Amino acid sequence: QVQLVESGGGLVQAGGTLRLSCVVSGRIFRPDAMAWYRQAPGKQRDLVAGISSAGSTNYADSVKGRFTISTDNASNTMYLQMNSLKPEATAAYSCTVRSCSTWSWGQGPQVTVSS
Repeated sequence: QVQLVESGGGLVQAGGTLRLSCVVSGRIFRPDAMAWYRQAPGKQRDLVAGISSAGSTNYADSVKGRFTISTDNASNTMYLQMNSLKPEATAAYSCTVRSCSTWSWGQGPQVTVSS
């Protein structure tokens, strides 16, 4: 069973910075992709950023140039560095990892950006 444990959410003022972490543990075989999603109240869950096992990344247009996704394979951790945060980034963020065509999900920290 795969477990994903996130941390790093919280309340920040617009223009501020947060870094989310996601530690992956358990029985997982050669993950080939990881990603961060977010869901604001009353809205659908949207992709924020993704990273492949080869290190290629993709970002939602709304976060390009401000957010950075990265991984540390030694500690099985994925990060989302969020700079210049805007109020519209307020949402519950979830990390996910894909292995053998199966996605596993974490619970997601809340990020609140005040204006």
